[in-house]
Amino acid sequence: MNETLSTIYSRRSIRKYSNERVSRKTIDLLIKAGLSAPSNVNKMPWEFVVVDDKEMLEKLAKATLYAKMTKDAPLAIVVCGNMERTLNGEGKDFWIQECSAASENILLAAHSLGLGAVWTGVYPTHDRIRNVSKATALPISIVPFSLIIIGYPENEEVPVKKELPSDRVHYNGYE
Repeated sequence: MNETLSTIYSRRSIRKYSNERVSRKTIDLLIKAGLSAPSNVNKMPWEFVVVDDKEMLEKLAKATLYAKMTKDAPLAIVVCGNMERTLNGEGKDFWIQECSAASENILLAAHSLGLGAVWTGVYPTHDRIRNVSKATALPISIVPFSLIIIGYPENEEVPVKKELPSDRVHYNGYE
């Protein structure tokens, strides 16, 4: 099977991590993957906050209800949208899709490098946005979109994904 497709098909959400730190070189590769995401008219409205400080990771774990595993992880990346770099007018909200693409690139890169990761949503929930912004001291023009928790998997045995239901695929219109 094609290596890229194999990476996509085998990626899983990992929530338990070993104590092994993630090297700066590996972090740089993850960020480069995020920066390589597509964006409308090359606006690249994303910003990345890399967190590897234990106290900061604990703050992020408290910032959102579904990110408690952050306190036990060696690394988290907050993917943010820079509202000063979005399109104007009707296309302003494309930053959401662009940050989604950047988040997925980071998740796939992490998996391909032997790391485990899980994506947790921040945007559009107001409490999560406020709490993550406060924990990471974000300026008002930077909106936290997702929190990606990353580390070396504590246990490599993760259930295999089931086949996708065929009733979710429609050709030449919705039948």
